[in-house]
Amino acid sequence: MLRAILIFFWMAVLSLSAFAQAKKGKTGIFVDKSGIMRWQKDGKEASFFGVNYTAPFAYGYRSIQRSGISVEQAIKDDVYHFSRLGLDAFRVHVWDVEISDSLGNLINNEHLRLFDFLIAELKMRKIKTLITPIAFWGNGYPEKDINTGSFSGKYGKQRALLEEPAFLAQERYLKQFFQHKNPYTGLTYQNDPDIIAAEVNNEPQHSGPESLTTTYINRMVKAIRGTGWTKPIFYNISESPKYAAAIVKADVQGHSFQWYPTGLVSGHTLNGNYLPHVSKYEIPFDTIPAFKNRAKMVYEFDAADVMASYMYPAMAKSFRVAGFQWATQFAYDPMATAQGNTEYQTHYLNMAYTPSKAISLLIASKVFHRLPRAEAQASDTVFGAFRLSAAASLSEMNTPNEFYHSNATSSEPVDPLKLQHIAGLGNSPIVHYNGKGAYFLDKLTEGVWRLEVMPDAIYLSDPFERTSAEKTVTAVRWTTQDMQVKNLPDIGQAFSIKALNAGNTFQATAAGGAFKINPGTYLLTRAGVSTDLNAESKFGNIQLSEFVAPKEKQHVGLLLFDSQRDADRMMLYKLGWDKDAPTLAFQAYCGDRVASLGSAGLIPDSLVIRARVAKGEAIRVKLGLIDRESHFFATELDLSTEFKSIAIPLNLLKPSAQLLLPRPYPGFQPLHHQPTNENQRLNIQFLEKLELCFEQAIEVSSIYLK
Repeated sequence: MLRAILIFFWMAVLSLSAFAQAKKGKTGIFVDKSGIMRWQKDGKEASFFGVNYTAPFAYGYRSIQRSGISVEQAIKDDVYHFSRLGLDAFRVHVWDVEISDSLGNLINNEHLRLFDFLIAELKMRKIKTLITPIAFWGNGYPEKDINTGSFSGKYGKQRALLEEPAFLAQERYLKQFFQHKNPYTGLTYQNDPDIIAAEVNNEPQHSGPESLTTTYINRMVKAIRGTGWTKPIFYNISESPKYAAAIVKADVQGHSFQWYPTGLVSGHTLNGNYLPHVSKYEIPFDTIPAFKNRAKMVYEFDAADVMASYMYPAMAKSFRVAGFQWATQFAYDPMATAQGNTEYQTHYLNMAYTPSKAISLLIASKVFHRLPRAEAQASDTVFGAFRLSAAASLSEMNTPNEFYHSNATSSEPVDPLKLQHIAGLGNSPIVHYNGKGAYFLDKLTEGVWRLEVMPDAIYLSDPFERTSAEKTVTAVRWTTQDMQVKNLPDIGQAFSIKALNAGNTFQATAAGGAFKINPGTYLLTRAGVSTDLNAESKFGNIQLSEFVAPKEKQHVGLLLFDSQRDADRMMLYKLGWDKDAPTLAFQAYCGDRVASLGSAGLIPDSLVIRARVAKGEAIRVKLGLIDRESHFFATELDLSTEFKSIAIPLNLLKPSAQLLLPRPYPGFQPLHHQPTNENQRLNIQFLEKLELCFEQAIEVSSIYLK
């Protein structure tokens, strides 16, 4: 009943909004004869920059459900952050395997409903959508695919592009998909002015006769157009470059490209200067005459496995030089699950958990919208109002009205008197901030500003290593931090601070521009200025009181050992010939992985092992931790033939004799180092190695602190 009421409310609000837009005139885009996307209302060039985001589908959907957060709430939270970052574009390849049957009939289910809900939320924030209705992909990654009985599951990507029954299923699906009415807006995708274009499918890999490629595309376009669709249609050209001529022959208005300049899935963070990788985006299809009349979009891009915050603006610059008018990063991590980066191991982006990268994305959006299309830039590091530094992991935008920096900067703002928008991390000549989260300062009216402060993001382990739902790569801390607004003449040095977000009652007056602050949103008002603005007042596409941040988790899994990638850390020995030794034992170094515990303020209380006996009956094993002073604390536990995660309270680990591995030579040297103080207590911050002793073959998945 409640859901029905909410849907009716959305239909009423958004339908009225859409009709109001329609009354004002055309609000969409078109592609002119030169292949340039332009606004229908005034003929000006259009440009869009944003993200892919997968919450309604596949692993994104499943992982959010497991978190205990409703998918609707997760979507609302993330879309707020999209708006906060100034993004105006959304794209995702719809997982047709989850909303269709083997004949191509559309299934109106939870996934389609959530997709419509997402579109409605984006619409409320004035974010435009480009729809890619066919993904071909299974819905499993990083888990196993689930057989849903869909046409993509039946034919797969290759056969779907070659076989007549697959063509018919796709045509049927596209007709039903584009005739579908969004229950939250009351509109078909054609009639929704905030859905501006379509891309037929995701990353088609063509084979067979070139003529069949052209035929396939034209049939899919005809199926879409047959529903009344009048908006631009794009088709991917970069995935099948050998078929470029056949693709360009098709009846489409533009072509889609992707860019992963640092490759994918390196298995670890890539450090160093990668600006040369993104200096230029090469397009090899300009020799095809008709291609020159096609619009160009980047459906996916990312500097995969890079945590540094200078790559996105550099990529945005190269996109604009190459003539692109749409670019969407792949993929924004839902805040509900971003602490583990489990969705796409090689990508990691979220405003709360990767604040520096998020601010660099904000700056990249500015680059994309401000730089002229198809105009060369003289430098890769300084162009227009932008400056990049690989050494400082810094993106920066500096104009009279806006000042953004993805890390600490010493750059002086162009004109503090004219500033209206500030966002960053760390210190600048305008703001000193000790926290490790992003902050935003926006001018509302003379002498009145809105401050938004995110909680600290504490990096615990490499987010691009093999991930696990049990592993936290980034923790969030809600702490009181020092902040000083040093050089913002509009509010002076003795402004008042009043909390805006729900549940926050903080009030204070700055002294010399300095004050203490917690995560939240606040109204900063210059002394002597009165204002009618309050928590319900609007600022652009957001309400002043809006604030979205993850709760601080009291328990996080800090990985000590992962059997899939830590072979180089492990010393495994067969010790059966020593009468007082176990048959098998190993030690693994993990000191570098606990180094972040102190700065994060995290105090684990359990040691967890996920393991089982390889075969045979249950056995007892001995597991313990060795600190940097060579104190060993251990206990015994039982393993069965079933994989289980066994948690051991740290206070149950007692001083014990550690093995001397590698085995000392000659063999008559002692094998154990005996404890010297039975009352010694474990200090987890001094942890250096772990040790596991066992009598027969076992399988160990992971060992971690919680």
